[in-house]
Amino acid sequence: MTLTHFNAAGEAQMVDVGDKAVTRRVAVAAGLIRMDPKTLALIEQGGHRKGDVLGVARIAGIMGAKRTADLVPLCHPLALTRVAIELDARAADCAVHCRATVETTGQTGVEMEALCAVQVSLLTVYDMCKAMDRGMTIECVRLLEKTGGKSGHWSRTAGAIP
Repeated sequence: MTLTHFNAAGEAQMVDVGDKAVTRRVAVAAGLIRMDPKTLALIEQGGHRKGDVLGVARIAGIMGAKRTADLVPLCHPLALTRVAIELDARAADCAVHCRATVETTGQTGVEMEALCAVQVSLLTVYDMCKAMDRGMTIECVRLLEKTGGKSGHWSRTAGAIP
């Protein structure tokens, strides 16, 4: 397998997807942000003075998916048909977990959009809570699954971090 974002001379290029079949494409990505238990409790109670942290992070993730081509230089701009962001505060590991599902019907996949959505959602949590907890860490951002296109279905192997 070769890297498709380089031409024969080794120069960066946008991949030509013009001859690819139009198929339904879905990608699911996930990640988490760890924080102090007091920060997580404040988020869960809705007591943050900036408002609904998870609600704002959800909207930010949707916006991030839609703007991926503006951030990643060789990404194709895509007409997304669905972006779903799930945010789950988990006291057991003092973290907010994020899962993004992105869909389109097109000639190229939406893995980058799903990964970007997770990152932007978690960055928004950080931004809204940094005055209280600058030690938060964003971790384990990864693709969980993708479907569609010539390569078909791919899923992270069993035993991976949930």
